[in-house]
Amino acid sequence: MAFNTLVSTAELAAHLGEWRIFDCRHDLAQPDLGERQYREAHIPGALFAHLDRDLSGPKSGKNGRHPLPAPDIFGAWLATQGVRNSDQVVCYDAANGAMAARLWWLLRWVGHDAVAVLDGGMARWTSEGRPVSAAAPQPSPTQFSVRLRPEMSVPVDAIAKSLRSRVLLDARAPARYRGEQEPIDPVAGRIPGALNRFNMDNVRANGQFKRAEELRAAFEQVLGSHAPSEVVSYCGSGVAACHNLLAMEVAGLSGAKLFAGSWSEWLADPARPREKG
Repeated sequence: MAFNTLVSTAELAAHLGEWRIFDCRHDLAQPDLGERQYREAHIPGALFAHLDRDLSGPKSGKNGRHPLPAPDIFGAWLATQGVRNSDQVVCYDAANGAMAARLWWLLRWVGHDAVAVLDGGMARWTSEGRPVSAAAPQPSPTQFSVRLRPEMSVPVDAIAKSLRSRVLLDARAPARYRGEQEPIDPVAGRIPGALNRFNMDNVRANGQFKRAEELRAAFEQVLGSHAPSEVVSYCGSGVAACHNLLAMEVAGLSGAKLFAGSWSEWLADPARPREKG
């Protein structure tokens, strides 16, 4: 049985040594923090995936803060990490899955469906007294075949050309969506016409995802009659947006797409319209 959305700590514990595990802990304000935490203690057998180095491509100054990696380069990185097309992969982060969801989405993008996020992350794992390790595995390189699904991602030019016909879903906090605050990007606001679903509303206080039926009701309240396949998810840089896409999958609302460049790419061109309020 393949897991393709969430996996519990008990399920992961039962398959240690069998599944490929990635630690995706990351702090946008301290980009090296997650890797330091990994070196101190991680789930046994886990490898580290760095958001900036491994899960993003080169920045041009106009393609956003976390552009997508080239599919062949990402596939080659997976091969160096010992990932095979037949493997079950589990991604985790500190707790809520917002960082881990980026790797979850990328693997699906290159055609790997057997990938799930650890529900509750490292926080839940350690709170249950489960084992941790400081040993960094040395995987044997493998062959990983990329089967790209380009339709999962929508480029900025396509968004701009069909702006009024798109159902854009902004995953940022309401104050950032309204343009009242902008702690990261140089300009506050949103893409015109976008709806808002704060990705942290997908989880409970302990970092575990809410029940599928609860998530479904919440997304349907925001999206109204729009089908999931009409939805394009974005955020500040294409990370939190993946968390909303994961939550939609958990809720049984499949088919939404990602605008990976998100707000940080959109605002790089001052000619693109912006909205506040």
